[in-house]
Amino acid sequence: PARYFDTKTTEPISFFLSGLEELLAWQPNSNDDFNVSAVPLAKRQPPLHSSRPRTLVCHDMRGGYLEDRFIQGSATRNPYVFYHWRYIDIFVYFSHHTVTIPPVVWTNAAHRNSVPVLGTFITEWTDGEKLCEAFLAGGEEAYGAMAEQLARIAQHYRFDGWLVNIENKLSAAAVGNLPLFLQDLTARVHSAVPGGLVIWYDSVLKDGTLRWQNELNDDNRMFFDACDGLFTNYNWKEEQLERTQRLAGPRQNDIYVGVDVFARGDVIGGGFDTDKSLRLIRQYGLSAAIFAPGWVYEHLGKENFLQNENRFWGSLAEYLPTHSICTLPLTTSFSLGMGTSTFLDGKDEESGPWYDLSAQDIQPLYPELQGRLSTSCCLQDAWCGGSSLQLQGTIPPGEERVAVRLFSLQMPAPPKLFLTLLYKLEGPQPDDFSVALEVTTWDSGMCLEGNPIPLPEPNGRHHPRFLPAPPPSLAKLLAACHRGSHGWTSRCYELELQDCSLRDLSVIVSRQQPSPQETSFTCLLGEVRVLDTASVAASPPQVQGMTASQLWWQ
Repeated sequence: PARYFDTKTTEPISFFLSGLEELLAWQPNSNDDFNVSAVPLAKRQPPLHSSRPRTLVCHDMRGGYLEDRFIQGSATRNPYVFYHWRYIDIFVYFSHHTVTIPPVVWTNAAHRNSVPVLGTFITEWTDGEKLCEAFLAGGEEAYGAMAEQLARIAQHYRFDGWLVNIENKLSAAAVGNLPLFLQDLTARVHSAVPGGLVIWYDSVLKDGTLRWQNELNDDNRMFFDACDGLFTNYNWKEEQLERTQRLAGPRQNDIYVGVDVFARGDVIGGGFDTDKSLRLIRQYGLSAAIFAPGWVYEHLGKENFLQNENRFWGSLAEYLPTHSICTLPLTTSFSLGMGTSTFLDGKDEESGPWYDLSAQDIQPLYPELQGRLSTSCCLQDAWCGGSSLQLQGTIPPGEERVAVRLFSLQMPAPPKLFLTLLYKLEGPQPDDFSVALEVTTWDSGMCLEGNPIPLPEPNGRHHPRFLPAPPPSLAKLLAACHRGSHGWTSRCYELELQDCSLRDLSVIVSRQQPSPQETSFTCLLGEVRVLDTASVAASPPQVQGMTASQLWWQ
């Protein structure tokens, strides 16, 4: 069927639903299996609902369902990717179809990086009015059936909830039932999807007129009260932030103040001035909804996209609270889910562009220090997948080393860790430098579950012990200790810890010899792994009951 498979190639694709009939008729079926997310939402610290402002990203690009609809990837050159997951809390996939089911590749990539994904339920114009009249004015049975279907769809495809956007005027009967529909939808999503969310977009008012308020006020408050959050329109002024903060009271983190990166209309700042909007929003302790950050790709072009993307998110970093990894194992090759080649064990196995966000790895922080350090993605060389992580920087005169923080961690430290690192030094004198891992910790008593206060400074720095060879029990898994090739150097380490919690994982680049001069370095990271020795030794579960269906020979 054309909904599930691309008619030209027969490949499975992601899809949307149009209109009330399609939504109410939806039932799961076997063609759906490709569209179900295969990656559970990874845990994070602090949890999403801790008391600090959040960052929502709303992805809106040329109507949606572009190359990202191909579930098993495509040979797309210079595609759009998002990888600053550590800096955001919620990802919304937006389109103008009635029911936007997020393409499963986005759900997989976001979940791997601890970010929940919302689909969009939207009604617009006169068609939207008719649709709303049909299900809202019809009373509890009608809107209950809608809420039930939306909750079932999120549960079935394993994404995390809905942005609800009613952009048309409503009759008195319809608007009277709207808060009840939202309440019902929110309750059903919460019970069907662990950690599920329903967020309302600032559009229609309590009297049924369509008038964007750019704030929380008495005309739209009943919708906010009925669900998990309000996403405001973009044309706000500072006094509206002040009023919103006052009215939201203890729920100020549930207000996502809209920022249109395309800066349409009368806005404070978009593009590379988006930080001006964020600065104000955070002054009032509110959450932010960054709309259409694909501006970087659409407006500035595909050619220098990765460079421009790092510049854009780097300019916002001070206003984006990051979240930490809180489970092991942590293993990543830094792949973006795209490339100009496919690498395996450091070798270019297949030249040619590819794009598959499901193959994106856990992404690190992307630290920038003006003039001292930049972190970026390198497509020209990788250990595994399509890209490696490139660290470029300088070691100032008189200093011996520079530390690059890759991941913030927040979990009790197991008694013993194994760590592996694959790297490649580039530049005129690679032998002038050495590369190692550093783990910082704090005393266990300081690590409170979901503690929103700024984390205390680490009080332990550990340089894991270098292992020339892995212990026999782990030799197979840690074959990496021997397998540096194609110019990559491989290192294996062990670290024993007691009564403390993990805080940061950093890479240390050091000079071999002290020098009065500033020294520049370029280092590619191909893979990092942090493993709890106890759980690694256990053998993985065997696959049971394997079946193959819908075979298609080509």
